[in-house]
This record gives sequence, C-alpha cells and structure tokens, in this order.
Amino acid sequence: MILTRSWHCLSSIFNAADHLRKGLFRVQILGSITNDRLRKEIERWKQETERLRRELEAALRATKRQAAPHSRGRPKAHPKRPGRKSGRCYGRQACRPVPARVDERIQVPLPDHCPHCGGGVEPGSCETQYQEEIVRRTVVRRFDIAVGRCRDCQRRVQGRHRLQTSDAVGVGNVQLGPEALTLAAILNKQMGLSLGHTRQVLCYGFGLEVSRGGLYRALARMAGRAAPTYDGLVDTARQAPVNGMDETGWKVGGRLQWLHVAVSAQVTVYAILPGRGYEQSVKILGAQYDGFLIHDGWAPYYRFQFAFHQSCLAHLLKRCREMAQVAPSAAWAFPRAVEQLLRTGLELRERYASGEISERGMRTATGKLEAQLDRMLEARRRNAANRRLARHLEHEQLWLFTFLHCFGLDATNNTAERAIRGMVIARKVWGGSRTWAGARTHQVLASVLRTCWQQGKDAFTRGVSLLRARGAVILDIVPGAD
Repeated sequence: MILTRSWHCLSSIFNAADHLRKGLFRVQILGSITNDRLRKEIERWKQETERLRRELEAALRATKRQAAPHSRGRPKAHPKRPGRKSGRCYGRQACRPVPARVDERIQVPLPDHCPHCGGGVEPGSCETQYQEEIVRRTVVRRFDIAVGRCRDCQRRVQGRHRLQTSDAVGVGNVQLGPEALTLAAILNKQMGLSLGHTRQVLCYGFGLEVSRGGLYRALARMAGRAAPTYDGLVDTARQAPVNGMDETGWKVGGRLQWLHVAVSAQVTVYAILPGRGYEQSVKILGAQYDGFLIHDGWAPYYRFQFAFHQSCLAHLLKRCREMAQVAPSAAWAFPRAVEQLLRTGLELRERYASGEISERGMRTATGKLEAQLDRMLEARRRNAANRRLARHLEHEQLWLFTFLHCFGLDATNNTAERAIRGMVIARKVWGGSRTWAGARTHQVLASVLRTCWQQGKDAFTRGVSLLRARGAVILDIVPGAD
C-alpha cells in the first residue's frame, strides 16, 4: 500500500512537472510571437514616420520655389477693401505734383450747347488741367563727314562731331544713337527684359525699328567701351575693406555656369565664370585679399587665407527653423537652442548700438555666447540631421560672431543676395547667355549699371557720355577716376 501510494504521488508529481514544462514552453512561444509582432509594429511605425517626414520636407521645399510667392493659397472669404482708407486719420491724400514747366498750352473752349439738354451755355470760371506725355518720335541725324589726307604721312583723316559715337562709314554708316542704346542697356541688363522685349519697347515707345541681333552687337560694342571702367571696379573691390560674396547658376549656350557677385560699400562687380569654386572667386578679389568676407558659409570662400570671415546668420537661422519643423520630438531641442543662441547674438548687437550696454559689457557677453556654443557642440548627437548641423557649426565656429568683435560689420550677406536678385530674374525671363561673348557683355554692363544705382548716380547720362567719348574713358563711378 505504501509503495502504491508513493508511486501515485510520484506519478502526480511527474505529471504536474510535465504540465508545468509544457505550460512554460507555451508561454515562451507566445512571448516570442508577441515580441516579433511588437518589433514588426515598431518597424512599421518607424517607416511610416520616415515617410511622413520626407513628405513634410518636400512640402516645405515646394513653398520655397520661385513661383511660390505668386500662389498664396485660397483667398479670404471677406478680404479688406484695397487702397487707402478715407478720412483724415489715415494721412494726407497724395496726387501728382504740378509740373515745373509747360511745353504746350492748349485752350479748351466751352461747347455751344449743353451736352445733357441742348440748352445754351453761360461762361463762368476757368479750370486748369495738366498732362505729362511722351513723344513717340525717332530723330534721324545725318552727318556729312569731311574726309581728307595728311600732307605729311598721307594717312586718311576725317572729321568728328560731338554727337557721333563712332567713326564707322560704309557698311557701318547706320547706327543706333547713344541715348537709344543706353536705354536698351538699362532695359536688358538692369531691368531684366529680353532683347526681344527691349526691341518692342523701342518700337512701341519711340517708333525705332531694330533687330535683336543689331541690339546684341551694339551692346557688345558698348561693353567694349565700358571695359576700362569694369577693370577699375574690380580693382576697387580688391581694395575694399569689406566684400559680400554670393553666386547663382547662369546658362551659357544652354550649359550651366555660375554668376558670381562681390559687393562692397562703393561698387558691385559681377563675373560669369565656368565654376563655383575658389579659383573663380579669386578672379574677382585676388588671392591676396585681406579684408572681411561676408558669405553664406560656402567652403571655397574659406580658402581666402588672408581674409577675415563672417558666416551669414540668416542662412543658419533658416536652417534651424526648417530642421525644428520636421525633427522628431527627441531631436528638435538642438536646432531650437542654436537658433536662440544666434538670435541672442543679434540682440546683443542691437543693445550695443542703442547704448544699453558698454563695449566691455558686449565683449563679456560675446565671450559667454562663444562658451555656450562650445558646450553645446561637446555633447554627442544621436540624430543624423543634428550631427550634420553640429559639424557645420564646428566648421563655422570661429566666424559666427565676427560682427560682435568688429562692430559695424553685417551679420548676413543680404546685400550680396539683393544684388544677385536682378540676375536671377533676368535668368528666369530670358534664360542666360548664348555665348561667352554675350556673358562678358552682360557682366560688364550689369556691373556698371548696378554701381551707378548703388552710388546714386545717373546711369543714363553716363552711358551716353561713354558712347560719345572719342577714346577710352573710365567713368566717375570708379573711385579716383577723373
């Protein structure tokens, strides 16, 4: 009996152990299945998050396209009424001023009968109206040029009138006048109109018929006259203490080249070159340039080893804002912190300019900003985008706050970007240059016209005087030129 009971107990124990082993095995299998499902679910959500992040970045890039400003989304249901509001609270209502001179005076008599009822009209007061109009007229000048020979050297000699722009006769005896050509240069090189549209303006406005090819050749001759002035502008840029640099794409013969710009306090110089690197920038400023360069952080600019640099804070602020918009919750703090640090630097400049802090206080605050940036860059970043931003900041670190050490220096390269905006518009309208000769014409005339605008000087009168000059001249937009 005892053995039987012991056997039954052992059998019960073995059976219970076997059930327990099978139960544990089932639990392990279920746990493994559950973990696999969780891992697959987590991986699916990661892929979905990455897909949504890419779509958000694409949508943000789409808003930055050049056509985006012309598409502002759906219009408001009840927009405000356009124009100036009525009443004295919104200022004095402006109108065109009375002209200083009157070239033509016309008497306008009363009609014999009332236009409404046909009755007689009794004379009363007299009112005045002015009309400013353009004259659609082309003046054709004929120069009868006396020709002779020198008694000593027997060379051909001919006369020259002050209104002439060339000594050409024969095949080249019909020419565009200096005022017409200067207007064409301003329309095409400064305002961005194509040669075809420029031809239409001359035709509609003045009745002057000219072909696009004729305009092209005439502008090329004008650029040849302006070449000494352009060289003087380049020399001035090389001697300037501060230059803002930027570049953009430019087509020459349908192939991508690059248009570079250097803007100093006095002059603006454009150059269309086959590349975007240091070798092209050197052709404008020279390898020995030792002033301040303000740029967007493009790496080739740092190869100017004798220059001091200021990296554009506007580009970095924009990058930080866009990163924070698409970053996951665990990664957006770093770009936000960088953005706040840069804004603090800009606010510090404004406080010093307004006299709120002394020069010593600004130096101390600048040192604290730089130390704070050092601590931020020491931390390790798990997010790939944050690591890229940190590497970029480490590269730019030495030149981020140059504007705080050298008061008066711009913190952004906005000046250079404004100078290049007109070229971007021209590229969008007429695509670029068809030949390198056309690119040379464009860079010379655009530099001269932009510098005239920058200095507040009349580009029209200077273009006319340049074309009427008998020999090589340098315009007074070059500092030190007669």
